[in-house]
Amino acid sequence: MKTVLLTGASGYIGKHIALQLLNQGYSVRASVRSLSKSDEVRGAVLPHLIDKTKLDSRLTFVELDLEKDAGWDAALKGVDVLMHTASPFPIASPKDENELIRPAVDGTLRALKAAHNAGVHRVILTSSMAAIYGCNLPAGKIEYDETLWTDVSHPIGRVPYTKSKTLAEKAAWDYVKNSAPKIALTTINPVLVLGAPLDKNFGSSISVVERILKGKDPMLPDIRFAIVDVKDVALMHVAAITNDATKGERLLASSETYSFVQIAKVLKSIYPKGKVKTTQAPSPLIKFLSLFDAEIKAVLPLLGKPMAISGAKAKRVLGISFIPVQVTLRDSADYLVKNGFIKI
Repeated sequence: MKTVLLTGASGYIGKHIALQLLNQGYSVRASVRSLSKSDEVRGAVLPHLIDKTKLDSRLTFVELDLEKDAGWDAALKGVDVLMHTASPFPIASPKDENELIRPAVDGTLRALKAAHNAGVHRVILTSSMAAIYGCNLPAGKIEYDETLWTDVSHPIGRVPYTKSKTLAEKAAWDYVKNSAPKIALTTINPVLVLGAPLDKNFGSSISVVERILKGKDPMLPDIRFAIVDVKDVALMHVAAITNDATKGERLLASSETYSFVQIAKVLKSIYPKGKVKTTQAPSPLIKFLSLFDAEIKAVLPLLGKPMAISGAKAKRVLGISFIPVQVTLRDSADYLVKNGFIKI
C-alpha cells in the first residue's frame, strides 16, 4: 500500500482527494494546520468510503504549517508520493500581497525540499488556472492551454492571488529542475472549482453559487467562468500518481465556460422560487461599484473578457470525461439548500 502525504487535507479539494485516495487503496498521511482538524477530515470522508474498516491506520494526521519548518522532514519519511494542495485562497485581495505570496511560494518550496530530503520522487502539486490565464493570448491561439504562463505584470497577473499561484508553481518547476531532478513533478491547474463539499466546512469557491442563489446582486457582471467539478479535480490528482505520461507536465482541469448570467439561469431553472437574478449589469456600473466592494474589485480585470480554457490535454493524457457544468451547478445548489446555507 503506497503512502501519500496530502497537504491541505482539511480544504474543500483536499477532502475530496483524501476520499478518492482512500477509496483507491492508498494510505493517507494528511497534513493539517492544527490536529484539532483531524476529526473534521475523518468525519467528512467516512460516510463516502467504500471500505470503512481500519481507518485509523489508513488515514493518519500530522500538523504542518506552510510558513514553519517544524515537522516537514518527519512528515515525509516513509512516504511514496507528496500531494501538495495547501495554499491560501481568499475571495477579496489582501492589502499586503505578501500575505498570499509568501506562504504560497515558501510553503511549496518547503514541501518540495522535505520531499527531496526524504527521497520522495513523485510529487503532484495543486496549482491553478491563475498561473496560466494572466496574459494575452498569443496570435493564432484561441484558447488558453498549459503552454502559457501568467505575466505577473499583466492586469490579471498582478492580482495577489493570481501572482501567488504563478510564483509558487514557477518556484516548484525551478526547484525540481535545478536542485531535485529525480523528482517527477505534475501540476494540476484547476479553473473555478464547484460541486458539493463533503461537509459543512468548505472554502470560498462555492460562494459564487451561494451569492447568486441569495440574489445578493440585483444585476450580474459580464464575467465568465471556466468551471470544473471538485470530483474531477480530485480524480486528476489521484490518476496522475500512476500515469507516467503526466510526469513533468501541467494539466488544466476545465470542463466548460459559463457566464455569470448563464450560471444564474441554470440555478433559476433548478430553484425557480429562489431569489436568483438573471439581468446583466452594465460594465461601467460594475467599475463604479468596485470602488466600494473588495470582492467586485478583485474580479474587475476579468470584466468582459472571454474565458476560453482548454481541457483537451487532460482528456487526452488521463482519458477523463469532465462532468458537465449543469450537473456540477445542480450538485452545488442542492448541497447549499439541503444544508441550510440557502433558504428557498
